[in-house]
Amino acid sequence: MTAETAERMEDAIIRAAETTVAQVRLARANISNVIFGQQSVIDQALITVLSGGHALLVGLPGLAKTKLVETMGVVLGLDARRVQFTPDLMPSDILGSEVLEESASGKRAFRFLKGPVFAQLLMADEINRASPRTQSALLQAMQEYHVTVAGERHDLPRPFHVLATQNPLEQEGTYPLPEAQLDRFLMQVDVDYPDLEAERKILFDTTGAEETKPKQALSWDDLQAAQRLVRRLPVGETVVNAILTLVRSARPDATKGELANAIAWGPGPRASQALMLAVRSRALLDGRLAPSVDDVVALAEPVLKHRMALSYSARADGLTVEATIASLVKPIR
Repeated sequence: MTAETAERMEDAIIRAAETTVAQVRLARANISNVIFGQQSVIDQALITVLSGGHALLVGLPGLAKTKLVETMGVVLGLDARRVQFTPDLMPSDILGSEVLEESASGKRAFRFLKGPVFAQLLMADEINRASPRTQSALLQAMQEYHVTVAGERHDLPRPFHVLATQNPLEQEGTYPLPEAQLDRFLMQVDVDYPDLEAERKILFDTTGAEETKPKQALSWDDLQAAQRLVRRLPVGETVVNAILTLVRSARPDATKGELANAIAWGPGPRASQALMLAVRSRALLDGRLAPSVDDVVALAEPVLKHRMALSYSARADGLTVEATIASLVKPIR
């Protein structure tokens, strides 16, 4: 590659990035006009989608998790569908099923009826209220972007994202997600209570005669272009080393000092891949053309916390996953 060609490619990336940054910032503003007091949640959800991944929104009922997903579907111009997960939900209710039909000539044949998973944005509402059998129906879809029913492969539309909401596991009537499925979520986004001023705005906006409606900021073509751009952004060696150091230090055989024997199981290579994409998306969201170590530090907790667990002795001593990640982040700051 000649220097002139490299310069043209760099100019093309810069022009594409400027357009994408403007679109993404408009999308963030439009979402923020509807969802109050949850800016970090909005940013992390957008980062997840820009990275081409799936997000797990964890929080108590009534904190606008469902409304956030509905709003993102409108703002990002995606075909969005919602599935309410309940204990009696079956895999076929999500994936679809084959039905036997008879033609006018009397010939019988099976026809596949697509389920709600055939959408660009699937809202899996209260995913941990369904049985493990039903939860696992999403495993293939989230990783391979197709489903298999009666031995036949059916491709999902692109882009395809799952934004699942989850109630805290200590509440009654919930089933913990298996580790294999948790690892398929690029990020766990914790949704907390809004502050006083945000809650005041919620009161006035949602109880008046008119409620603010979301406005579309991107088309799905724009979103796919942004996702391709994210993968083209350069990542410096310092950032790559920070990602590898952090992820590898979160594994049981790598912990030392006060964290020795504290981690029961840790993140695999998929966590490194998730961080690599997420830091690029965060940089783009901030209008930068390359990520920094600060991006790794900011996204360490949401990317790692659902991919690791502490040992019984560590939990008995009062150690938390969040505190453990904070300790692991210190050496790379």
